[in-house]
Amino acid sequence: MAPRARRTERREQPLSRERIVEAAIEILDTEGESALTFRALTARLATGAGAIYWHVANKSELLTATTDDVIARVMTDAVGDTEPREAIRTIALGVFDTIDAHPWVGTQLSSEPWQSAVLQIFEGIGGQLRALGVPERAQFDSASALVNYILGLAGQYAAGARLLARDTDRSAFLAAVSARWTHDPEKFPFMNRMAAQLRDHDDREQFLAGIDLILAGIDTVR
Repeated sequence: MAPRARRTERREQPLSRERIVEAAIEILDTEGESALTFRALTARLATGAGAIYWHVANKSELLTATTDDVIARVMTDAVGDTEPREAIRTIALGVFDTIDAHPWVGTQLSSEPWQSAVLQIFEGIGGQLRALGVPERAQFDSASALVNYILGLAGQYAAGARLLARDTDRSAFLAAVSARWTHDPEKFPFMNRMAAQLRDHDDREQFLAGIDLILAGIDTVR
């Protein structure tokens, strides 16, 4: 009888909070927040619910952990020898791009003002304002203006995600909105003039223009 071939056993990577968060982000990105359940996680990670509950108590804690994770990456990428003003722009655009890539992050950031992910953004921007030479008396107001602007974007994206299908054609949607703006030029003359800019504008460039306007205002208190 031929000798039986020895089967090589494959040792699975032990379950960790980091693996759970990574799997949760994958589900959120591909299927949305409603699809993130502990049952879905157990299937994806090939483990039992008890093993997941050992690391994460509930869905709320898991959503907080996933948001913390992606925002922490933004803050890490912004750290370096960059000039403070440019670092602020990098942080802001990093959050913008993160929300664009992970729409559920906008929902999470707008759900609780003082969650740890928001504090990360506040701390990062506040540190850069101090390095920029903004007087301490004006640092909190300046940081608040920037963070509230960024979180306004988060809320806008969160609302859009709830109202519009994920595959909505942006150009067609904006064309329809701009057409409504031109419906009553006597009542809304400014909006009528801005309709073409709405239809053709670039969201990222407009967002950064707002950051630059706030920074210009901050320069007046230095």
